[in-house]
Amino acid sequence: MRKILLTLLFAVAGILAARAQLRLTLDDAVTLALSENPTIRIAELEVTRYDYVKRQTWGALLPQVTVGGQLNHTFIKQNMSKGFSLGGDQYNTLSGTVDATMPLFAPTVYRTLRLNDTQMAAAVEAARATRIGLVAEVRKAFYNILLAEQSLAVLHESEATVRRTVEDTELRYRNGLASEYDLLTAQVQLSNLRPSILQTENSIKVAVRLLKMYLSIPEEIAVEVAGELDALRDAVLEGTDGLSTDISQNSDLRSLELQEELLTRQLKVANASRWPTVGLFGNFTVSGNNMGSFDMRTMTTVQDGYYWQNPLYAGVQVSIPLFSGLTKMNRSRELKNQIAQVGLQRSYARDQIDVEVRTALNDLLTARETMFAQEKTVEQARKAYGIADTRYRAGAGTILELNSAQLAQTQAQLSFSQAIYDYLSAKADYDRIIGREL
Repeated sequence: MRKILLTLLFAVAGILAARAQLRLTLDDAVTLALSENPTIRIAELEVTRYDYVKRQTWGALLPQVTVGGQLNHTFIKQNMSKGFSLGGDQYNTLSGTVDATMPLFAPTVYRTLRLNDTQMAAAVEAARATRIGLVAEVRKAFYNILLAEQSLAVLHESEATVRRTVEDTELRYRNGLASEYDLLTAQVQLSNLRPSILQTENSIKVAVRLLKMYLSIPEEIAVEVAGELDALRDAVLEGTDGLSTDISQNSDLRSLELQEELLTRQLKVANASRWPTVGLFGNFTVSGNNMGSFDMRTMTTVQDGYYWQNPLYAGVQVSIPLFSGLTKMNRSRELKNQIAQVGLQRSYARDQIDVEVRTALNDLLTARETMFAQEKTVEQARKAYGIADTRYRAGAGTILELNSAQLAQTQAQLSFSQAIYDYLSAKADYDRIIGREL
């Protein structure tokens, strides 16, 4: 049902073309990415592929039947000693065969079936890792857009404030209440804001393109994200619940564990190739030719139609491998070597991931405390700007004090939003590291 709704949504958007605009919440973006991103489809197809691989292995335990036929026409017959031959000058030979085999004891196939189960589990884990990684990237891209939009709003607010100061200073300058230096200083500060605004607008466009790529949304469809970054403050306060250093569900570690198990299964398959195999076989053949039969009384060939034969045989075949040039022994040694390598990689990866998860936790707590500090700084900066603005308009303060207070207020607001983004981004990385699926 969800895919139908998404398909209908894209169809309507395609009809609207340039006017189409898609408004997405974070949950909508994650859901759309998990259903439309090509990497997810590839991972799902890989899981399906290993299902077919296992069915192929099962097929090796079923009877194998082949049917064949042949028609021969003899243009020049073969003569025996002294020109003696049987049959007419030209004759036809017809034959048809049915061959059947069926394994009774095939240890390599049995071990390969267990190997296929591990391959399937590895493919499922790889698909899970793809989903977890994609969700983390979509979340960070979504938060990045919110941060850029929040920063743009702060810069526009700052621009409006500075423009008002420029207009007031220009009016005071005309009335002789302010110096030309004050006017120029205010105008310079206003001009300095423009590059930051343009850069932020461009960063929004880039962030939106990145999100579209993750969601497989066509370029002609406009995308708008729902929500405000500063409104996620409560999510930051609640986000420290349930944090731990448990990395048992980390996808990289689980993949290495499955890789080690896969190599162990391959070793068992290699060792099983040294065991005997037992199977049934059978053959049924129908053949006939019109070369004629030989009459011993007249010592001549009689053309009396086709002569048919239908032999049938069946039996049991046992195959015991004795010597294969040490290839099987060296193959086992190679696999044992690879198992030892993966074991070392898994141990080292566990240490690395443990450092990563502790670093992510530290980043979370640091960003949370930074947000608290910046929240107070924003209140103080606004109060300081209000005092500086009042002093400047009363003629008791300077333009430098006002500009400094306004800059400090803008910086505090941007730092507050940045702290929220840092926390949310670190939380997305933390969820990816511990292998949490949303």
